[in-house]
Amino acid sequence: MSIYILGIESSCDDTSASVIANQQILSNVIASQKVHSEFGGVIPELASRAHQHNIIPVIDTALKRAKINKKQLNAIAYTNGPGLLGSLLVGSSFAKAMALALNIPLIEVDHLQGHVLSVFLEKDETKKEKPQFPFLCLTVSGGHTLLLKVHDYFDMQVVGKTIDDAAGEAFDKAAKILGLPYPGGPVIDKLASAGNPLKFQFSMANLPNFDFSFSGLKTSFLYFVRDQLKNDKQFIEKNLADLAASIQFAIIQSLTKKMKLLLEQDKCKDIVLAGGVSANSGLRVAMKNLAKEYQRNIFLPDLDLTTDNAAMIAISGYFKYLKQEYSSFKVTPYSSSKI
Repeated sequence: MSIYILGIESSCDDTSASVIANQQILSNVIASQKVHSEFGGVIPELASRAHQHNIIPVIDTALKRAKINKKQLNAIAYTNGPGLLGSLLVGSSFAKAMALALNIPLIEVDHLQGHVLSVFLEKDETKKEKPQFPFLCLTVSGGHTLLLKVHDYFDMQVVGKTIDDAAGEAFDKAAKILGLPYPGGPVIDKLASAGNPLKFQFSMANLPNFDFSFSGLKTSFLYFVRDQLKNDKQFIEKNLADLAASIQFAIIQSLTKKMKLLLEQDKCKDIVLAGGVSANSGLRVAMKNLAKEYQRNIFLPDLDLTTDNAAMIAISGYFKYLKQEYSSFKVTPYSSSKI
């Protein structure tokens, strides 16, 4: 018998709704907000207003594509944090109202846990291989960078984290320095494919543990480009592909260096890559190479499941539903992860 879960995601600038039947995706609708591109980053007030405009049609479309009636839903799962509080309030308020009206369980989900658990989603009835607990996970996004040891669906141990900026933010800031549009990560990835990753070198943090730091790398890149422009105003234009390839290589090196250190100490057989930056082609190749070097199994989310989406919230809700871990209607959104 199928368990139908409606997932709602509104943590940042994407309004998304998804319906899953057990672990299979029936629909996954995402409304992206283009309004932020001209500002070079997400404007919280504009994001929350756009969520209010998008949420009803997005949920309605998700139910129609799933070909089910809302009365068939067993529970509603939603992102309660971390994220922009104004954006989270739109999704949480709608989820609570809908669950109350349908008299079905409400399930709060941590956004980062959703990214990790997205690897358990299925797109059809074909059963795919999944990681076995415990496994190691590198979760990389615009707002977070974490190394996790995942003991169970909701038992995630933080082994390492960024002490300042996230890897995704480093991509976006580098793109802004180069005069590229927001979001910058995909643009840099595309340009890097035609560049030399060893053309330019930048200072990188050398922390003794599993933690990350990207603020120094961003500053190094900024000062390097600024100094070069003093001598040649066409420097960026002449070296754009090489600059993109070099900064991408530095960010990936910072990430894989810590994963390699962890693989040398931990014997978990399975590795997972998650989060929006897991769509980066260079990082995916680097992680595959690491897995091969250390004879581990690597699990990568499908590209359309790397960015913020409600399917990952729905699958998290599904596993909580099985444990009857329902939420109170009094819970409030939070801005920092509780992992």
